[in-house]
Amino acid sequence: MEKYAVVFALFILSMITYIDRVCISAAKTPIAVEMSLSDSAMGLVFSAFALGYALAQIPSGWFADKVGARSALGVVVGSWSVLTALTGASWNLTSLVAIRFLFGVAEAGAFPGSARAIRNWLPTGERGRANGILFSGSRLGAAVSFPLLAWMLGRWSWRSSFLILGAAGVCWAVFWLFWFRNHPAAPLPPEDRPLTVDLTFGQIFRSKVMLLAMTQYFASNFTFFLCLSWMLPYLRKEYQLSDSVAAAYAMAPLLFGATSQWLAGWFVDRIYHSRWRAWSRRLPGMAGFGLGIAGLLGVMGATTPEIAVIWFTLAVFGADMTISPSWVFCGDLAGRNAGSVSGAMNMFGNFGSFVSANAFPYLEQVTGSASAYFGVAAALNLVGAICWFQMRSVDQAVSPLRQTLEARQ
Repeated sequence: MEKYAVVFALFILSMITYIDRVCISAAKTPIAVEMSLSDSAMGLVFSAFALGYALAQIPSGWFADKVGARSALGVVVGSWSVLTALTGASWNLTSLVAIRFLFGVAEAGAFPGSARAIRNWLPTGERGRANGILFSGSRLGAAVSFPLLAWMLGRWSWRSSFLILGAAGVCWAVFWLFWFRNHPAAPLPPEDRPLTVDLTFGQIFRSKVMLLAMTQYFASNFTFFLCLSWMLPYLRKEYQLSDSVAAAYAMAPLLFGATSQWLAGWFVDRIYHSRWRAWSRRLPGMAGFGLGIAGLLGVMGATTPEIAVIWFTLAVFGADMTISPSWVFCGDLAGRNAGSVSGAMNMFGNFGSFVSANAFPYLEQVTGSASAYFGVAAALNLVGAICWFQMRSVDQAVSPLRQTLEARQ
C-alpha cells in the first residue's frame, strides 16, 4: 500500500503545482489593471515562467537523480511556494517578470523529481497508470484554480491570495521531507534491460529518439499551455462573458484533460501487457495528437462559447493523452537516469509553452484573428504524431542512445 500512498502524495503535489501556475492567468485582470499592463506585457509575464521552467529542467533532473526525490522535491516545492507568495509583493512589470521567471526555475524540479520517485517505487508495468494519476492532478489543479481564484479574489486582494497559495505549498514540502523515503523497503522486480551507467548531456541531445521525444513534447506543450495562459481571456473577450462564466467554461477542458491522463495511463499499461507491447507507448501518443488536430481545427469555426469549449476540450484531451506515454518512454530509455532524461524532454517541451504564450497575442495582432494560432498548433500536432510513429523503446530495435550506453556497460 505504500506505493499507492506515494502516488497519491505526488498527485496532491501535481495539483498544487498547477494551481500555483494558473493563478497568474486567473488573476490577470486585477494585476493588469493595477500595474497598467497590456496583453503583450502579460504575455511576457506568462512566458517568463515557461522560460525559467524550461531552462532549469535538465539541472533539476540531474539534482533529483543526484540527491534523490525526497530532498529534491522538498527543496523545490519549498522554494517555489515562497516565490508564489512573493508574487503578491511585486510592484511593476519588471519585478513580476523576474519573480515568475524564478518561480519557473524552482518549479522545474517537480516532475523530474516525481519521475525519479515513480521509477524507484513502481515496476515497469505500473508506471503508465502512475504517471496518468500524477498528471491528472495537474489538470484538476489547473481547473480548480479558476473558480478558486475567482472566489479568493472576491474575498481578498490578489496579493493576499498569492500569499495563501504559497503557504499551502510549504505545508506539503514539510510533510514530504518528514514522511517520504527514496526507496521502498522491498526491492522492485528486476527490469528486462536495466541501465546502470550515467548519461552525459551530449548523449541525450545527439540521440535521434530523444530529439523525436523532445519535438513531440514541444507540440504537446504548445497546445496545452493555451489553457494556462490565454484560453480564459480569449473566451471572456471573444464571447463577451463575465469572469465567473468564463471561469466555469475554462474548467471543462482541464477536467476532461484529467480523465485523459487516467485513460492514457491505463492504455499504456494495458497494451504493454498484451502482444502489442511494442506499440504501448506509441499508440496513445499518436491517437492523442490526432484528437488534438481535430479539436484545434474545430475551435477555428466555433460560433458560440459552448461549441468553442467542446473543441477546446477535445484538443486538450488529445494533448494530454501524450503525456503519460512520454514520461514512461523516458523511463524506458533512461533507467536510473530518469530525472535527467525526462528533464531534457520537459525542457524542450516547455520551450513550446514559452513560444505558445507569446505566439497567441502576436498572431492575433498580426492577422486580426486567433485562428492563425490554432492553425499553427494543429500543424505542430501533426508533427508530433509523426514523431511518435518513429519512437521505439520496448521490444523493438533499440535507439542509438541505448546502444551507446549498453556498449559501455
